[in-house]
Amino acid sequence: MQWKTDWGLRGRMVFTMFLLFALYIVFIGVLAQVGVGLLGIVVVMGLFSIGQLFFSDKMALYSMGAHVVDENEAPELHRTTERLAQQADLPKPQIAVADTRVPNAFATGRNQQNATVAVTQGLLNTLNQEELEGVIAHELAHVKNRDVMVMTIASFLSTLAFIVVRWGWLFSGDGENQAPVYVAIIASLLVWVVSFFLIRALSRYREYAADRGAASITGNPSALASALMSIDGRMDRVPDDDLRDQAEMNAFFIIPIRSGFIGKLASSHPPTEERIEKLRELEREQETA
Repeated sequence: MQWKTDWGLRGRMVFTMFLLFALYIVFIGVLAQVGVGLLGIVVVMGLFSIGQLFFSDKMALYSMGAHVVDENEAPELHRTTERLAQQADLPKPQIAVADTRVPNAFATGRNQQNATVAVTQGLLNTLNQEELEGVIAHELAHVKNRDVMVMTIASFLSTLAFIVVRWGWLFSGDGENQAPVYVAIIASLLVWVVSFFLIRALSRYREYAADRGAASITGNPSALASALMSIDGRMDRVPDDDLRDQAEMNAFFIIPIRSGFIGKLASSHPPTEERIEKLRELEREQETA
């Protein structure tokens, strides 16, 4: 399969980004009107976001307890990833393995030249070779689509709004005119809540794009569909303690851990059944082409 642009999916992503942009413009306007000094906060959050962009790979690997493996430690995994990276026209990423029973995978890194693809030992024990190739191709599609950078940019002002909500009361002081501070906190709360759901929607669209990209890289949509079914079925047999330990990495995983109220309320991933159906549609398109 050729790497084709899904214009409908891209249109939804652009529209979601536009809504985020419009929301943030209103947010900045409200804060400016109530006299909140934004310059210092923006500078601090800008440095924070740059740090997140440049060090997110190390933080993600550390959070998962994953370590980078060389070709001597995982020769077949290296060969598979290198071949798929060539098919995706990407530099070969670093490869990491996390020693956990949760079957999952994620990609991180600020750009295509500084990417890492990580898989868990549970994933390696669960999938056959074709399914593993589908999952690795999905992660490479995230790298090719620069998803880490996109989501970091999308969440910048959302994080700023959260900071204002969390710490705004410290600037209320003891003066009589505290209304501007309260307005800023309320506006920030609304912006954070709305942007939370918009960013989750954007994340779900990008998962669909990565699934489509994986099908293009491997030419085998059914391999990823089978992998998603295997991972989803195996997740129910993983001990709850292991699931809770890894739940904070949901935004990175190929399939999120459905644990806790927040995870069920606003998932960063589409339902597995819908992803599989879309992959089946791609397979039918491939057969009739």
